[in-house]
Amino acid sequence: MSICPLLHYNTISVCVCVLYSYNKYKIKMITITTSELRFTFQRHPTRIRKPVFHPIKLAIRCSSSAPPSMDDQIAPKKVVVCGGGVIGVCTAYFLSKMGAAVTLVEKSSIACAASGKAGGFLALDWCDGGSVGSLARASFNLHRSLAQELNGAELYGYRPVTTLSLSVTESTSSSEKSNRKPGRDVPSWVDGPAKGPRTIGTVETTAQVHPQLFTKTLVSKAVEEYGMKVVIKKLEAVSTSEGEVKAVVLEDGGEIEADAVVLALGPWTGKFSLLSTLFRVYGLKAHSIILEPKNPDDITPHALFLSYYPAQGGKPMDPEVYPRPTGEVYICGMSAEAEVPDDPEQVTAVPESIRVLKTVASSVSSHLVEGEAVVKAEQACFLPCTDDSVPVIGEVPGVKGCYVTTGHSCWGILNGPATGAAVAELVLDGRATIVDIQQFSPARFLRGKR
Repeated sequence: MSICPLLHYNTISVCVCVLYSYNKYKIKMITITTSELRFTFQRHPTRIRKPVFHPIKLAIRCSSSAPPSMDDQIAPKKVVVCGGGVIGVCTAYFLSKMGAAVTLVEKSSIACAASGKAGGFLALDWCDGGSVGSLARASFNLHRSLAQELNGAELYGYRPVTTLSLSVTESTSSSEKSNRKPGRDVPSWVDGPAKGPRTIGTVETTAQVHPQLFTKTLVSKAVEEYGMKVVIKKLEAVSTSEGEVKAVVLEDGGEIEADAVVLALGPWTGKFSLLSTLFRVYGLKAHSIILEPKNPDDITPHALFLSYYPAQGGKPMDPEVYPRPTGEVYICGMSAEAEVPDDPEQVTAVPESIRVLKTVASSVSSHLVEGEAVVKAEQACFLPCTDDSVPVIGEVPGVKGCYVTTGHSCWGILNGPATGAAVAELVLDGRATIVDIQQFSPARFLRGKR
C-alpha cells in the first residue's frame, strides 16, 4: 500500500491506497492522533472480503493542509454497461470493484445467450501467435485468480482439465455398439472406436468453467459487494450532447444518466445503428446438447476435441466433448453463419444438428447413449464474429465516453475477464495496463473506409 499523510496540528490523516491484484485501488481514510496513537478507520462504502495485497514501495508525501471533507470527495463515475453476457458482466464486475457506480442493462436475462450455452473451455496458449494471444494468456491467469478469490471450484465448476485430441468413426453395426472396450491411452469411459489419442492440453494449460454459473456469480458479487444495479430492459439508444455520452435511452422511454457507456451486445451489435454503421458483427450459430450419465463418477475430467467421421463418408466434423463437475457432459459442434433474431429467447436449435450431436455422443461412449444418459438440454446460440476475426474493444470514434467490446467468437468465456478488466481500466483511467488492447480499437474500421 502507499501512504500519503497530511499533517494537521497533532493529527495525521492518512490516505491509504490499497492496490489489488489487477493494479487498481480503493481509498480509505485513517485518522491517527499522535498524542494517543489511536487508529480510527472510516470504511469505504464498498466492502472488500479478504483482499490480496502485493508488496510495493511506500510513497509518503506531507502537507500542512487539512484533509478533504466528505463533501469535497469526487463522486464515483456513473457507468452503464449494456449486455448481460460474459463480456458485459466481466466489464461491469471490474468497473464496480474499482469504485464506479455501475448499472448493468440486459434485455432478457443474465447469460441467456451464448454465455449460458457455451462450453466454458479455457486454454492458456492456444491463441499464441494470433491477435488475441496476449489477451488469452492474461485472461486464463485471471480466471485462475478469480476462482481462488470467488471459490470458483464450488460456485461455478472451475477446474483444470487434461485435453485430448481423438479420431472417432461413427458406430454402425450392432456388434460394434455392444462389444465396446476402452481404447489404448484414452479415458476409461471413452469406449467407442477412438484412434490416435494425443494430449493437447495439461492441467497447467487448460481448464473449464460452467459459463452460466460463472457469469451469474460475478453479477451476484458485484451487486452484493460493490453496489452494482441490474436493470432488465431493452436498450434503445445512447443519448449524447456535443459528441459526449449523457445517458442511455431504454425502450420504454426511460433514461439512465451516465458519464460513460459500455456496449457489450455480442451478436446483437449488428442491430444497434450506432455501431452497425461503423463495422459488421455477424452471428455464427452453434449447437450443443447436455447429457447427464447414470454414473457420472465414471466420467473423468478430460476435454475431448474430435475428428469425427460420419458413417456415410464426407469431410470429418470437429465436435467437442466437455465433462463437467456437475455430473453433466456438454457436447457441441455443427456451426454455421445464420441470421440473428431480435430476441435471444427466439433462438432455436436445428433438429438435424441435434440428431448429429447425439450420434456423436453415442459413438464416443456407451455412457452417453440416449437411455444411459438423460438429455438435459438441446440448444443453440450465436457467437459474435467480425469480418477480420479480431475482437472490437475500445472507445467508439466520435462519441466520447462510449465504449464497445464485442466480436470474441468462440473464445468469449476465456477472454471475458481480461477484456472486462482492460475495458474497466480504459473507462476509469484512460488506458488499459493489464493487456495492450490498442489493436482491437474500433478506429481501425475508419482507416479502412478512407
